[in-house]
Amino acid sequence: MPFEKKRPKLVLTTRETEYLKALKNARTEPAGRVQRAQILLAYAANESVSSIARRMRTNRPKVERCVDKALEVGVRTSLADLPRTGRNPVITPEARTWIMDLACQKPKDLGYSYELWTTALLAKHARQHADAAGHPSLRKLGRGTVSKILSQSAIRPHKIAYYLERRDAEFETKMAQVLYVYKEVQLLREAGEVPSELVAFLSYDEKPGIQAIGVTAPDLPPVPGQHPNISRDHEYVRRGTVSLLAGIDLLTGQVHGSVFDRHRSREFVLFLSKVDQAYPATAKIRIVLDNHSAHISKETRKYLATVPNRFEFIFTPKHGSWLNLVESFFAKMAHSMLRGIRVASKDELKERILKYLDDINQAPVVFRWKYGLDSISLT
Repeated sequence: MPFEKKRPKLVLTTRETEYLKALKNARTEPAGRVQRAQILLAYAANESVSSIARRMRTNRPKVERCVDKALEVGVRTSLADLPRTGRNPVITPEARTWIMDLACQKPKDLGYSYELWTTALLAKHARQHADAAGHPSLRKLGRGTVSKILSQSAIRPHKIAYYLERRDAEFETKMAQVLYVYKEVQLLREAGEVPSELVAFLSYDEKPGIQAIGVTAPDLPPVPGQHPNISRDHEYVRRGTVSLLAGIDLLTGQVHGSVFDRHRSREFVLFLSKVDQAYPATAKIRIVLDNHSAHISKETRKYLATVPNRFEFIFTPKHGSWLNLVESFFAKMAHSMLRGIRVASKDELKERILKYLDDINQAPVVFRWKYGLDSISLT
């Protein structure tokens, strides 16, 4: 008596057959879907389960599951993995909460040398203290599971996000004084008045640590069609650093600058002397500057006593250097003239910086401050 199949025959419509054939020959479909399409086409062509398994080098249960699913839910639905219930979670919600609580503490507070957690260290600590903490489900905790728990909780204890704590009790008052200067400059500029014989407004700061870096081999220029960039040897020579002391005239855009090896009180005094010579003797010079010790040192105050009523300092608040408009000039300089600069000596670096300032002063750019000015009134 011939062998009879107990499993029903799979009947395909013309459209289903064309769809499975296209899927069978597809190159971009997932391998699982392609294999299931091949199984269904073979079974619909009356090929036995055993034959299909041998030819496709798989096992009978896999072929049977594919066919049974097609018979139960349809051809197209059976090509995809159906949702599964999955196993019950091993790690309890209380244990997850404990892991998150650990992640919110510093390792050093728990006796480690580390400042920040790593997933491996956190997993190790959890395994060692799981029983004592009443969480036996964490006895075999791995770093991968720790990563998943932290990701789901949006906690990243291995990262640092910096913030700036306001430590100046008079921050608002000092900021208002700086903005008052900018507002006065704005009104004078709108009125078309530049009373340099009466008052001058400067935004001043130092840019220290400008590196004099030299090359160890000549730079190679770009070659069209071959090398689109300048080619430079990775090695370099450090030749020291210089400091730029610069102040921008807020009305004219003129830059007053000096370059020194250091930026102590004596260099600041030299800068003030240079500024003093740049304006009429009748002018009051108001300077917005930060709280560097050189600005209020004994040596600086001794110089200021020799030119009474000449200078007026408006100090930015602590951690409020962003209020100093000259910072915009320094940023522009860093991204243009100083970007990738190489020099043979510190003297060459000084000369090139001063030449840059001369070029700027040929066509001065007036920097304008906008933030907070609408809240300032001079009346």
